[in-house]
Amino acid sequence: MKLGGEIEKLSEDGLGVISNVYIPFSYPGDEVVVLRTTRRFGRKIAVDFRVLRESPLRKRPRCGHFGKCGGCLWQGLKYKEQLRLKAEAFERTTGIGADIKGSPRVWGFRNVSNFIVTSSGIGLKEYGNPFGVVDLHECPVFSKKTPEYLRSLRAFLVETGLESWDLKKKRGQVHYLQVREGKFTGEVMVNLIAHIGPQMEVLEAFKGYFSFADSLYWSLKQDKRDDPRGDARLVVGEPYIRERIEGVTYLLHPNSFFQTNSYALSLLLKAVEDFTDGVKVLDLYSGVGTFGIWLAKRGFNVRGVELNPFAVEMARRNAEVNGVEAVFEVGRAEETPIGNYDTVIVDPPRRGLKEAGELLVKSGVENVIYVSCNPRAFKLDYENHLKKTYRVEDAVLVDMFPHTPHVEGVIKLRRKG
Repeated sequence: MKLGGEIEKLSEDGLGVISNVYIPFSYPGDEVVVLRTTRRFGRKIAVDFRVLRESPLRKRPRCGHFGKCGGCLWQGLKYKEQLRLKAEAFERTTGIGADIKGSPRVWGFRNVSNFIVTSSGIGLKEYGNPFGVVDLHECPVFSKKTPEYLRSLRAFLVETGLESWDLKKKRGQVHYLQVREGKFTGEVMVNLIAHIGPQMEVLEAFKGYFSFADSLYWSLKQDKRDDPRGDARLVVGEPYIRERIEGVTYLLHPNSFFQTNSYALSLLLKAVEDFTDGVKVLDLYSGVGTFGIWLAKRGFNVRGVELNPFAVEMARRNAEVNGVEAVFEVGRAEETPIGNYDTVIVDPPRRGLKEAGELLVKSGVENVIYVSCNPRAFKLDYENHLKKTYRVEDAVLVDMFPHTPHVEGVIKLRRKG
């Protein structure tokens, strides 16, 4: 039975909604008819629909894969409308009204892309289909060089005869190609994630087809999970590539997390800096030192705590490269003694602070900066823990993820008097 009407609202994850049916790639003001749905995660999702009348919020998408690829739900929206809708969604979820800073670039801004290599295609996952892959030939949000990267990969696979991964049967040899770009340095890292180690002739072909890379890795993947992770082994070139954000250098490695939008990162870093009080700063969930190194470069006394030992090693290298004396240690955030700090920065995983929230409540810290791309997690942390002791003093949003419903929030919390 057909269902139709005008999209009046968007769900939290950016889908158009009509009568409890969720419609991807549709926007407020679109008039649509839904022909077929499927049930996923307890919701009815439209898998076949037609737009009868387009919303005035729409614009022509740049990518030819839009509407199928799961990477860009909002590429059909005018950018100023994307920003407005993100700010409204953040306020709906958290109750906080905040200014939003748009990304300086909305094309070619991503500094990393993970192309899945499967028997049904090479590229990115199809939206709403766990076994569907969009066979990419371009990705304008990542890089203008995407066609070159993909041509090299396809030619390499043809020459070597290596078997692509079968998503349903969970078997194969090559699973992902990860490409990182230093947007401000021009350096390129290529990392092949495979379920086998390379033979000598395969390695020679690999080096030949990706000779443009400054850093070339082969990662041995020993599990069947569908993620671009493995034991990274340097094949040729530099062990790291560099990204430079307004005078601060960050080293990038296949196994280290780094914010994906190099152009908007300076806006995020400056927002954190502007909210930082005093001199002594504790950076919880410090990762590779993204915030800590930036602040240390500007004269703050920084101590970082991070659970992942490899990330701590990278943070220490970043401190050395930038000539700063920030201290980074391995530790659990919820077990970290909070001493006499002027500001604590928390950038927790998507699940939020959980127990670490109580640690902050019991501390004497006046100023907390909460950084998150998950406003629902912030709301839970604030309502369940932080609200006992802290009030929201200020907030700013930074659009690190153009053409998606996601946004990065920076919230300044002040201890109640």
